[in-house]
Amino acid sequence: MIIARTASILRGRGRAAGPRPRLAPTRGGDMERFVIDAADARRIAVGDALVVADDGAGEVVRVARAVPGFVDLHCHGARGFDFGTCTIDEARRAAEFHLDRGVTGLVASVATAPLDEMRAAIVRLRGLVAEGVLAGIHLEGPYLSPRRRGVHAPDLLRLPDRGEVRALLDAGEGAVRVVTLAPELPGARDVIADIVDAGAVAAAGHTDASADEMRAAIDAGVRLVTHAFNGMRPLHHRDPGAIAVALTDERVTLELIVDGQHVADEVIDLVRRLAPGRLAFVSDAMSATGCVDGRYEVAGSVVEVADGIARSAADGALAGSTETLGDAVDRFAALFAPTTDELAAVSSITASRLLGLPIPLTPGAPADVVAWTDVGERRVLRAGRWLR
Repeated sequence: MIIARTASILRGRGRAAGPRPRLAPTRGGDMERFVIDAADARRIAVGDALVVADDGAGEVVRVARAVPGFVDLHCHGARGFDFGTCTIDEARRAAEFHLDRGVTGLVASVATAPLDEMRAAIVRLRGLVAEGVLAGIHLEGPYLSPRRRGVHAPDLLRLPDRGEVRALLDAGEGAVRVVTLAPELPGARDVIADIVDAGAVAAAGHTDASADEMRAAIDAGVRLVTHAFNGMRPLHHRDPGAIAVALTDERVTLELIVDGQHVADEVIDLVRRLAPGRLAFVSDAMSATGCVDGRYEVAGSVVEVADGIARSAADGALAGSTETLGDAVDRFAALFAPTTDELAAVSSITASRLLGLPIPLTPGAPADVVAWTDVGERRVLRAGRWLR
């Protein structure tokens, strides 16, 4: 595997006139090589190229494996900071925690709260989206099913309201990229249409939707399932629910939390076989990520973290994760020995496509890379610069 930052690039595989080629990579394997252009080191220049170092500015790094920088669609924070309540500086520090671990595209999730607090969080975070610190904002609530609410406080849940949702979307000025709601609730169909019209992704989550209700939601514009299998009607052979429809509808992407707690390994294997190319790993990392065990607050509820596992203090329900997307990738790789292409899809490419971002490691895409050395060390390249 070769990563090259070079002064000039000759497209194609023929021989170059002029300076002797510095690097002429050979074909073989998946995602074997890509090139970062010295003229704009933040971008991928071309994937299959003859590299010419005509001014000595080139740099070649050989690694055992490389994938695009991770894209996390669902992350609530880290270092004790919750994106829904923290300051701009604290949000930046939480994002840096995940970036250091390979997440070059982070969508900040704002959980259920009073509407004025959710709007204030959106206004705080939208500047970080404009800066590129965050890839967007995700609203998880407050339009969720009381039966599948998890740790979202029941007194804060609301029925979908077009005026409220439009106000939240407007507050983001384009920064709100994903909105999770229970599509079976009264008024949800119109709200889904408004979310899509605003250029955001409508996601079904914390939902008690039947199979028929989920089909109608997808027809209305739902394109994502929030943390599949968690916070929804379980799969049953006579009552298949939303998850069965999502697994079999090619229009839908499925989030999956791969932390060893939220979803059994056998189910992870089932989903990767049933929905190849439609699976996006997420961390659902809460504020306690990177912190010691203790008591925290999530979505208006008290959460206890013990041995790194977050659960509701009231009923023991899982309350997000304390692991990163990088942890999920490592776990998945150890369990299933996936190809590099599959690893890239579940950790980056599928999420990027859903958000409408440039497809990673293609010409013009950001030069964001996670690479592993021969000794297993993980290195992170963000916008053409090695962070570690």
